[in-house]
Amino acid sequence: MRYILKNFLYKSGFTLVESLVVIAVFALMIGAVIGFILMSYRTYSYAFQQSMAVNEARKGIEIMAREIREARSGDDGSYPIEKADDKEFIFYSDIDKDGATERVRYFLGTANSGSQTQECVTFDDGGSCSVSFSGFLSGTLKTAEVRVSVEGDFGWSQEYADVYADGVYLGEVCKTGCSDCAGTWEGDQVFDVTSLASDGSIQFTADANWRVNDICDWEESNHSMKVKFEFSWTEDLPFGESDFKKGVIDPVGDPPQYHLDQERIWVLTSYVRNSPPIFKYYDANGNEIEDYPSRLVDTKLIKLFLVVDVDPNRPPDPVELETSVQLRNLKNE
Repeated sequence: MRYILKNFLYKSGFTLVESLVVIAVFALMIGAVIGFILMSYRTYSYAFQQSMAVNEARKGIEIMAREIREARSGDDGSYPIEKADDKEFIFYSDIDKDGATERVRYFLGTANSGSQTQECVTFDDGGSCSVSFSGFLSGTLKTAEVRVSVEGDFGWSQEYADVYADGVYLGEVCKTGCSDCAGTWEGDQVFDVTSLASDGSIQFTADANWRVNDICDWEESNHSMKVKFEFSWTEDLPFGESDFKKGVIDPVGDPPQYHLDQERIWVLTSYVRNSPPIFKYYDANGNEIEDYPSRLVDTKLIKLFLVVDVDPNRPPDPVELETSVQLRNLKNE
């Protein structure tokens, strides 16, 4: 190229100044061509990336709709819908058609939930026992609750246990409906502990009244009370704000159980930009359901809505994907 330009200038008899001008113009032309090629490549690359993201999201929403449509009770007896938030939906469905029902979770990357269980026992008349949970938060706490169940000498209304969280009184269990040394968990009570768990640490205590005596032998001999604390929470994570994910847990054991630490998670698409809800819930009359627990027990139809955009700071406009799903196994419930 340099030889051709040099030969052209030599034969044309250009002066030095004229030669420099020609070289500058030639360089500008080459730069413009290269710039056009690069811009075209970037535009094509972005359009291709956007197209791939939309195809991934469209495929994901089709699979999600099919799995939700077939929602059914969990193999452990759980209700078909476990959680129904704006950007997180947990349900049970046999997604791989193997006869076993999986626990399935679809959620935006910022939404996360977890659960831990601990037990304690006391061998003293009117004794107490405690458990602690810590290090469970990775982001900002949204909700937290604890389900408390007991077993022991709880055969009449004057035999019960008081429950505390970080020294704050929550309520009582087994004031009614429990029996002496049942050999199984009784008196389930659920308490909201969101405000107490926001620092990522919480201690629970069950304090039996003096009439609860050490006469029971379920697994541990001569105990007065055993307590199970099932602590669960939801949080907003500080990362993955545009990752739309899927988590699956297979049932294991007999009787079947779903262990949260065995959840397999993968990203369906990294470009979901929803400000509006991903999931909306409707009753049998087509009315939108806003509150708990109505979303869990009254939902008959779910609308799925995804906003997909590789880069919100540049055109074209985001692509919106929407579909509706009727839960077949809940039509008549």
